[in-house]
Amino acid sequence: MATELKTEHPHIVRVPGVLGGEPIIAGTRVGVAFIARLVQAGEEPSEIVAAYPNLAPAAVYDAISYYLDHRDEIDALIADSTLEALAERYGFSVREDGKIVFGGSSGS
Repeated sequence: MATELKTEHPHIVRVPGVLGGEPIIAGTRVGVAFIARLVQAGEEPSEIVAAYPNLAPAAVYDAISYYLDHRDEIDALIADSTLEALAERYGFSVREDGKIVFGGSSGS
């Protein structure tokens, strides 16, 4: 098992090989960027805990705190994981019907 690399936030760690070493909630594969996206979408911490009952409230609040302390880093992770960024990086497009097409072919 990979060693957890602790951060200044008690519930947030980095684990090489898990989410590319992004900060996650300890003991899970839930990334701080995921929690940040939920908050950006208007979710309240209590709603996140209700939707993900395996996450302790303190861990969710700590993920939000980590995001606020490291906003540039987490916002960059979020930007790098948009559909547009992934399409550019991996060379695919998304058809109107939602299908992903690799290699520039728009086949049916």
